Amino acid sequence: MAACRICNNHYQEFISFGQMPIANGFLLPENFEQEYYFEMKVGFCTHCSMVQLLEQPDRELMFHEDYAFFSSLSQGQTIHFEKLANRLIKDYLCETDPFAVEIGSNDGIMLQNLAAAGIRHLGVEPSENVAEIARGKGINTICSFFDEELATRIIEQHGHADTISSANVICHIPYIHSVLAGVKKLLKQEGVFIFEDPYLGDIVEKVSYDQIYDEHVFYFSATSVKNMIAQHDLELFDVEHLDVHGGSMRYFIARRGSHQVTEKVRTLLANEKALGLELHETYQQLRRNIEHSRDQLVEILEKVKLEQGSPVVAYGATSKSTTVLNYCGIGPELIDFISDTTPIKQNKFSPGMHIPVKSPEDLEKKQPDYILLFAWNHMQEIMNKEAQYNARNGKWIVYVPEVKVI
Repeated sequence: MAACRICNNHYQEFISFGQMPIANGFLLPENFEQEYYFEMKVGFCTHCSMVQLLEQPDRELMFHEDYAFFSSLSQGQTIHFEKLANRLIKDYLCETDPFAVEIGSNDGIMLQNLAAAGIRHLGVEPSENVAEIARGKGINTICSFFDEELATRIIEQHGHADTISSANVICHIPYIHSVLAGVKKLLKQEGVFIFEDPYLGDIVEKVSYDQIYDEHVFYFSATSVKNMIAQHDLELFDVEHLDVHGGSMRYFIARRGSHQVTEKVRTLLANEKALGLELHETYQQLRRNIEHSRDQLVEILEKVKLEQGSPVVAYGATSKSTTVLNYCGIGPELIDFISDTTPIKQNKFSPGMHIPVKSPEDLEKKQPDYILLFAWNHMQEIMNKEAQYNARNGKWIVYVPEVKVI
């Protein structure tokens, strides 16, 4: 039993993924012996309905000057954030001299659109290497972790914000109440806080357990978000389901009573109740489904690589891949290497299982019979990109929403 980070009641573990390294901690051989591990256990709180990690590594181990994720490398993400920026400009940044803040602004993929429109903005990014890239684009960015104290400093320097936005970041932050207090303090009276993160309903329905890794301390539903923000007199007034990252939810939050609550919120809350997201039994079944998915994936890889002797390469050295590889015990004996476009990951080794990471050019040379798709959330973009491989009858191994060869 552990204390819930949201309501401080006791909550129970429903699965352990075993010893897990830092998900984005791609490393060189000389660092193998010093590699950090923690037991990645996940629990559910029946009081506030929050699914969360029982233990999370220190934030400096995950977000630092060598952070290996750059949003702008994905064309799909670039389009997604351009649409979000246009939405903010149209609906919430239309008053005189508006001011927008983004928490976890990465390399400026969203804020570059606001900057181009001449809108005052501030990115808050804790990883110095990606913050520096944003600054190079002319985007006003500070390297820091957002909390209530930082919100006070931002007000002193820039004034209150019309919007505070965040994408795939709020679920990373264990000290969430300080963040919410800072959001409420920083927003104007009619200001809006908009964040999007992987959606718990999709994780349950698709058995996408690779969404669970060290950075993601929370797995949000509308129900748990509603319960969480109520402690700060904030209200969920709109929601929007997104296809990005394998299924995400965008939450629109403001001071209680300042915006009309849409029918979409009421419908989603009812759907979550029907799906059983408030029931402990749902997560016991999720654990069984995860175990079944693991066993099926290992069975296919062993048949293809060990019995048939066919080369297998993985596609996408993602944070998600760290969970799959380590939980399933998949190492270099089953995967020849992982192909990835991120230069900072190339010529290093995957966390924990130490599979080589190579460039797309190496994948082209190898021409493997099978590719294990880790970056499944970008599947359509990847299939278009790898049309030549598909034309040569190359086969893909996928595991979300089911394990199969396509």
